[in-house]
Amino acid sequence: MANEPPRFRPRPYPPPEFPPRRLPLFARMPPAVFPAILGLIGLGLALRRALTELGGPVDPANAVLGAMTGLWAFAAVGYAVKLARRPGVLAEDLRILPGRAGLAAATMGLMAIAAALAPMAPAVARVVLVAGLVLHAGVALAILAVFHAGPPEMRQVTPVWHLSFVGFIVGGLAAPALGWPVLAQALVIVTGALALAIWTLSARQFARMVPPAPLRPLLVIHVAPAALLSQVSFNLGWTALAYGFAAGALVLALVLSASVRWLTAAGFSALWGAFTFPMTALAAALIALGGVSMIPGLVALGVALVAVPWIGYRVLKSWAGGSLAQKTNAATA
Repeated sequence: MANEPPRFRPRPYPPPEFPPRRLPLFARMPPAVFPAILGLIGLGLALRRALTELGGPVDPANAVLGAMTGLWAFAAVGYAVKLARRPGVLAEDLRILPGRAGLAAATMGLMAIAAALAPMAPAVARVVLVAGLVLHAGVALAILAVFHAGPPEMRQVTPVWHLSFVGFIVGGLAAPALGWPVLAQALVIVTGALALAIWTLSARQFARMVPPAPLRPLLVIHVAPAALLSQVSFNLGWTALAYGFAAGALVLALVLSASVRWLTAAGFSALWGAFTFPMTALAAALIALGGVSMIPGLVALGVALVAVPWIGYRVLKSWAGGSLAQKTNAATA
C-alpha cells in the first residue's frame, strides 16, 4: 500500500569467522607485563647491592640483570611492533589504569637497565639513561593529555601517579656513577616534591574512600618512591635524607605487610606486579645504608627472592597464554 510505513531492516553484520581469525604477532601486546619485569630487574640490582656489601661475587646478580634486560628488550620490541602497526593504541592503552602503569614501568625499566650497565659499560649506560628519561617524559606528557581529554574520574589520584610522574627518580640510581651528580640532585628535589604531594592527596582520598579489593595491591607502590629516593640520596652523600626516606618506606612497608590479607583479598591478578619493584627497592635501600639497616634489608631481599620470581612467572605465563591482554583490556592494533 502507498501509505505503508517502510519496514525496519536490521543492520547487516558479517558472518562470524570459523575458525576465528588469528591476530598478528604482538597485535595485543599488554603493557601490564612491564611492572613485573621492572620488579625482576630491581631484584637483580638489589641482589648485586647485597653481594657487594657482603663482599661476595657479583656475577650471579649480573647474570640475573643480563637475563632480565633481554626480557625487557623482548617485551619492548613487542610493544614497538604493536605501536608501529597502529599508533593510536598508545592513547587507548593510556586510558586504562593497567596500561598507564605498564607503560610508565616500561620506561622506568630502561632507566633501571642503565643502573645495571653503569659499572660495566658507562658509555652505553649514559645513552640508555637519556633514552629512558626522554621516553618517560613522553609517557608522562601523553598521560596528562589523556587526563585532559578524558572524564573527571580519570583524573582521580591513584598510586600509579608515582610511576607516571615520580618514576624519573629511577634515573638517579645511575646518574652519580655516570658522572652526572647534578642530574641526580635535581631528580631527588623535583620527584621528592611530587611524591610528597601524591602521598598527601592519596592519604586524604583514602580517608574518604577505601579502594575496592582488585585495586588494593596498587597501594604498595607508595613504598617505591621513598625507597628509591633513599638510595639516590645515599649515593649523593645526603645521609640524613636517605635515612629519613628509608625509615618512611620501612614503616609503610610494615603497615602494608600487616594488611597483606586485605591487600590480596581479590586474588591474584596482573596488578600484583605492583608488589615487586617496591619490595626490591626497599631491600636495596636498607642494604645500602648498612649498619642496623642491613638485617631488615637482607630479610626484605630474602622475601623478594621468593615472591618476585613467583609473581613474575605468573604474569609472564598469563602473557604467553594470551589471557593477560584480555584481563587488562589491552588495546589491539
